[in-house]
Formats: sequence, structure tokens, C-alpha cells
Amino acid sequence: MAGVKDYVNTQVGANREKIEHHVREILKLIGEDVEREGLIDTPARVARMYEEIYGGYEVDPRDVLGVTFEENHEELVIVKDIVYYSQCEHHTAPFFGKVHIGYIPSGRIAGLSKLARLVEAITRRLQVQERITSQIADIMDEVLKPQGVMVVVEGEHLCMCARGIKKPGSKTVTSAVRGTFRTDAASRAEFLSLIKE
Repeated sequence: MAGVKDYVNTQVGANREKIEHHVREILKLIGEDVEREGLIDTPARVARMYEEIYGGYEVDPRDVLGVTFEENHEELVIVKDIVYYSQCEHHTAPFFGKVHIGYIPSGRIAGLSKLARLVEAITRRLQVQERITSQIADIMDEVLKPQGVMVVVEGEHLCMCARGIKKPGSKTVTSAVRGTFRTDAASRAEFLSLIKE
């Protein structure tokens, strides 16, 4: 299966001329001269960027986990520091950070790269960090049916750093806990200590 980076948002491609027109109009409305050298090709560049950064709409995140493998491993598996980039649905401003995923298998495992692809499929669309965190945990739980899943997402939001309250460097941390991680404090503590290393 191709990676999410290989997908483009075909809706954008089908509507490229309309998107370019509207970007040009927005530039005019904020007081720009759309005929100046630096902006002439900006509407086309924005449309091409949208094809890439909204490529997650082309993928069902459940399918990204793809083939799973039977494996008699019932200890914690962690993939940490998965870098993501997304767009806030409230301001369409970028936010970015790291995702840490841990799960305790119950007979099925996924290829490790599939967890990074899952993050890409979920983040390459208009999002909020809380939903990203829950969706990753829920899909892992649904597809792999592990004993437990824990997801921690760290994010820096330009809608908070560059505008509004203007607090650059501030980070938002969200978590989602499923299965045995809800009741087993030792497993939660092990996951949290390992993602800090």
C-alpha cells in the first residue's frame, strides 16, 4: 500500500481553478496586489499545497494499518516521536508536534511503519488535537483489538502562538487511554516513562 504522502486530495485537483480564483480574491480582499511578481503564482502554489496537506481525506485510516500479523507478544510496544503537521479547523492555521503510541498486543501486531502512516492519514486534514488523539486510539483499538492502547500527542498551535493570545513556545498535550491502560497504573507509568527517554 502506498504511503499517505503518495496520496493527493483529488477534490482539490478537480477544483483547482476555483480554489485558485478564491485564493486570488482573498489576497485582493486583504489589500494585496495579485499582479506583483511574488504573488502571481501564489494561488496555484496554494492549490498544490492543499493537494498534499489535505491528502488524508483520500484515505480511510483503518485501511492504513493494513495487514496485521499474528504474534505471541503481550508486552508493551511503543512508537514515539512521530512528527506530524496538521491544520486547525478553527483558523486553518498550522499546528505540529509529536505523537507517541503504545499498545499491548493480544495476538495481533501491526508493522511499525503503519503506525506512522496512521498518524499521517489522521493529521493531513482539518483537525483539532483532541480528535487526533482519540481517533488514533480508537482505530488502534478497533483494528488490532489489543489489551490496551495509550496515545499522547504534543502540539504547538500557530493559532495560539502567532495570533490571539500570542504565546509562542507553549505546547498542548493530550492523551487517550483504552483497555488495560485505564486500570493498570503500572502500565501507564511505564509508557509515560519510556516516551520521556
